[in-house]
Amino acid sequence: MTVADLAIEAGRGRGTSAPRWRPRRAALTRVLPLVPAIALLLLFLAGPIVYSLYGSLTNTALTGYKAANPDFIGLDNYAALFSSPEFWKSVWLTVLFVGASAVIGQNVLGMLLALLMRSSVKPLRSIVGGLVVTAWVLPEIVAAFALYAFFSTDGTLNTILARVGLEGTTWLITFPMFAVIMANIWRGTAFSMMVYNAALSEVPPEITEAAEIDGAGPFQRFFRITLPMIRRSISTNLMLTTLQTLGVFTLIWVMTGGGPGTASSTLPVLAYQQAFKFSQVGYGTAIATVTLAVGAIFSIVYIKALKPEVD
Repeated sequence: MTVADLAIEAGRGRGTSAPRWRPRRAALTRVLPLVPAIALLLLFLAGPIVYSLYGSLTNTALTGYKAANPDFIGLDNYAALFSSPEFWKSVWLTVLFVGASAVIGQNVLGMLLALLMRSSVKPLRSIVGGLVVTAWVLPEIVAAFALYAFFSTDGTLNTILARVGLEGTTWLITFPMFAVIMANIWRGTAFSMMVYNAALSEVPPEITEAAEIDGAGPFQRFFRITLPMIRRSISTNLMLTTLQTLGVFTLIWVMTGGGPGTASSTLPVLAYQQAFKFSQVGYGTAIATVTLAVGAIFSIVYIKALKPEVD
């Protein structure tokens, strides 16, 4: 083989090796800008989750010797938790609260408001939109005290009922879950309304007009055309409202304190009570970890529901 042939072979070798590095360099170039964000997520998200998981495996207390020198007790907190009727009652109340106020209440009412606002005159649309959004932008503690005043024995609701000749009741004692569910619907419906209003604006009007020409009624157009076209927005909004409602604490704590007794103690409220009222920080952290796991399950379910849309 001549020197020229060797040079040609060397050039071919270099030519075949170059494309192997190009995808790697391109992938590295795309990953590098994400490194700070990944580091922040690991520091402020994954770090606290891992520390919380470890804390749930100890008998850490709020005060006393165990506050400074906790012992590793393994799964004892979880064993006590899953054998506690109080915990399972709290799980049921959490499912009821999330299902009634977020999955059904906020989403259904948000969709109705979005539809009504799109078909109403502009002045009425501005007034209704402003009133609904005001409940959402209020600080949670302010909204909680306002709702406590509304549902209290001498509050606004009983005053209105008395004016029309009806007898009120002690809503926060007799029907505590009803009160906090209605309060959370009022508090969070604005978000669903804005999401659905934006989704409805993306539906091509010519499609619904063609269906109307073909004889489809309003309900047929909504259920057979509009809803399928905004399924992705509905799934996304369901996930966001579910996760947000799952972690609601201030609203319930200010209105009922989890009571009377444990009649309105959802998982976040029960975790707070066990950790800071009864000083069982490890046990309360175990409840918080279970709540985190429940949120992860909801997220997986909604992501699976979204996957066909993405693909």
